[in-house]
Amino acid sequence: MASESSDLYFNPWDEAFKINPYPHYKPLLEGPPRILNLFMPVALIARYNDAVAVLCDHENYTAVKPDIPFLNDQFKIFRGAPILQTCDPPLHTRLRRVVSRSFASHRIEQMEPRIRSITSELLDRVEQRGRFEVMADLANPLPMMVISEMLGIPPEDYDRFKSWCDGFVAGQNVPPGMPVPPEVEVANSALREYFAAEIEKRQRQPSDDLIGTLVAAQEQGDGLSMEETLAFIVMLLIAGNETTTNLIGNGMLALGRNPDHMARLRAQPQLMGTAVEEILRYDPPIQVALTLPIARRDMNIGGTAIPAGALMFVILAAANRDPARFADPERFDIGRHPNPHLAFGEGIHHCAGALLARLEGGIAFSIVLARFPRLVLADPEVQPPYKGSYFMRGIGSLEMRV
Repeated sequence: MASESSDLYFNPWDEAFKINPYPHYKPLLEGPPRILNLFMPVALIARYNDAVAVLCDHENYTAVKPDIPFLNDQFKIFRGAPILQTCDPPLHTRLRRVVSRSFASHRIEQMEPRIRSITSELLDRVEQRGRFEVMADLANPLPMMVISEMLGIPPEDYDRFKSWCDGFVAGQNVPPGMPVPPEVEVANSALREYFAAEIEKRQRQPSDDLIGTLVAAQEQGDGLSMEETLAFIVMLLIAGNETTTNLIGNGMLALGRNPDHMARLRAQPQLMGTAVEEILRYDPPIQVALTLPIARRDMNIGGTAIPAGALMFVILAAANRDPARFADPERFDIGRHPNPHLAFGEGIHHCAGALLARLEGGIAFSIVLARFPRLVLADPEVQPPYKGSYFMRGIGSLEMRV
């Protein structure tokens, strides 16, 4: 299940590894990819150029998952329906075309006032209480409220959605060969049942929210099938919520641990764009590309022979700290430029929601810093707990003093 040698330890299901995997990436960045026997032959792709080469080559690597128990458990919620992360062209091209319309830049830009309003309302409550638990007060509710409003979900269901999403993410932390906890199965079933009912409701009564738009496209023969629509909505809720939650949480932790950069960003708000990119590079919300490419044929990556059928762990977080691509990569620098990080992946599977995540993160950080000029970590020596899985890595709580 894990690799342990004199120079390398890699175990995504080890709690200590999940808390701080970065020291373990250094041996991977110093040489060609390693192949481990985890739940199947797995190549660890860590160096920046190797990662880009794999992610951009859908001719030699497929995103379609093999029929093995561990991966079946991880993607069970989708019941075999294709999602962007698990299909190749031409199916991927069709799905991506529909999804891209929903996340077009003009649509996302129109959401900025509402995101600012939600953020301000959440921070009003923080100011009234005089204490700030970043995850519970901001990082968890903001992305959930934004994506739920896009989908057309009423506010009274937000808490249920959050618990269901947390259940799915917890399932990603189950080691190979171990049974999926019953609460994960319950959460997955509840999500599917809820959205199946919402789709049927839009079929009877059309709406202009995102679910209604997808259903309308489906009925006009220009969109997704019923199963594809359901799988897409479930994935959208999970990815659109969890990744942005982790972006905000990881970003506030990085700023809290680097108070000089927090002060600089407060004094120079025009740096917010580069600051968000550096947060994404320095501690990305997704550690390993969710596409999990598989070699279609025998390949050679960076000097390592990769057998056909091997699965790739393209470690985005390691590539983002490759000294061959980034100067002084272990240093957090909100002014870093250029910053061609891989936090959103690369190639045809580049994250469709990247623009929305950047917008939400930038708004959250800017309003927090403007509202609380004396913001500091409550205890810089305390290691915050991590929740969920290594693959979608984020902190569970973070106390700050306002």
